[in-house]
Amino acid sequence: MTDLPGKAIHDFHFTERRKKLYVHDEFGPKVEMPVSYYFRNFKKMPELERVAIENCRGKVLDIGAAAGSHALELKRRGYDVTALEISPLACEVMEHRGVPNVICEDFFIFEGQKFDTLLLLMNGIGISSTLKGFVDVLTKAGSLLNPEGKIIFDSCDIAYMYEDGAMPDSHYYGEIKTRYEFDRQLTDWFHWLYLDSETMTRIAGESGFHSEVIFEDENDQYLAVLTKIS
Repeated sequence: MTDLPGKAIHDFHFTERRKKLYVHDEFGPKVEMPVSYYFRNFKKMPELERVAIENCRGKVLDIGAAAGSHALELKRRGYDVTALEISPLACEVMEHRGVPNVICEDFFIFEGQKFDTLLLLMNGIGISSTLKGFVDVLTKAGSLLNPEGKIIFDSCDIAYMYEDGAMPDSHYYGEIKTRYEFDRQLTDWFHWLYLDSETMTRIAGESGFHSEVIFEDENDQYLAVLTKIS
């Protein structure tokens, strides 16, 4: 099974099993991703995510909605929110939790609606995989935005991960190979993107978006808001 995060979310919600979800990357030992983190309420969310939610407006598309915690908070605040998630198992959990308008589809295929806010949290912009992929994500996002609409996402600068300071020559240092482990199963390796804010701002501008970093924390994470340049 390749949808191990979805299985972890599904098991956590529907059963008493509490097996651990791990993330592997090229930097060292695997790291646990607590499954309970997908189910936190607004008060337990980090400040970055609370700021993101408070900056949403209008009709919102929560991209990579996972267990639906952000979508549920937006619903509680009265927003017209749609949760987009590629994992059928996670979508089943969201529907059971009362998330409205759950759509089980790939972001790159989804079409037919326009939104005022596109929300990608927990480094959801990582679906870009590469810098070129980030351009593709922005192009796709632009097709889903209403005039004056905006994209809200977080990412982080992982330069600190290269302890010896030796950056890769063959690719951007934030293009990382990773995979999940759950219940003694492993996904295939895939690429995930971590963007430093300077590179993000440059590429966004070249792609027709104005960018603003509205929050930064002590862990080199930042929250960005992108709007189309008219």
